[in-house]
Amino acid sequence: MPKGYFVSKQKYIARERIKHLIDLAGKTFSKFPKRADHYIQLARKVAMKARIRIPSPLKKKFCKHCYRFLQPGITCRVRTKGGKVIYYCLHCKKYMRFPFLKEKKARKKKI
Repeated sequence: MPKGYFVSKQKYIARERIKHLIDLAGKTFSKFPKRADHYIQLARKVAMKARIRIPSPLKKKFCKHCYRFLQPGITCRVRTKGGKVIYYCLHCKKYMRFPFLKEKKARKKKI
């Protein structure tokens, strides 16, 4: 067995677990918001333990300041301004800005 095989398998399992925990947070949020926040905390701990990054689409599902699950319209406000998507967490009152210029350029190339 190659030396890096075990490490890559471990990271693969960690990524799958992170995706599953964040999906569970989304499913359980309507009935148990605190449990959804706990799932986010667990996903972050798994990522830190395995020393991997949480994928970008999944990062946008929780606040990077207070680590709460974000449900647009309920726990956060979503706006667009100047080529950025701005998330405003209603719990900790902080902003997160994500650029969307790449997506915009990709759509223009398709047309």
